Amino acid sequence: MSASYQRMIFVCLNDRGEDNPKGSCGRSGGVELLERLRADLHERGLKRVVRAVGTRCLGQCSRGPVACVQPEDVWYGGIQADDVEELIETHVLGGRPVGRLELGQRQLTGISEEDHPLPRFERGE
Repeated sequence: MSASYQRMIFVCLNDRGEDNPKGSCGRSGGVELLERLRADLHERGLKRVVRAVGTRCLGQCSRGPVACVQPEDVWYGGIQADDVEELIETHVLGGRPVGRLELGQRQLTGISEEDHPLPRFERGE
């Protein structure tokens, strides 16, 4: 077994400025989301196995705030600090995506999973 986190949650904190028509995750609640995630993970004793990390632009500004959970490669849009408890209970502890917040392949890239030009990365054990 490797000495790594079991999950990484990347939260976009990019700030495009208040006049940008695309919006930005930093201005739509990304900072609060990251702070709440970190606090709740710490409170639950999960901070050594699940890491919440702030990032720059994840390319989904109009759907922000956006978070991506790895290694499952599940993307969430419009996720707010109030959604953290459900994210931890359902996804982190329960192993199931939070469907109402999940962004699909077509939403993320504009192409379907079947038409995606690259194969999925599969880790060998």
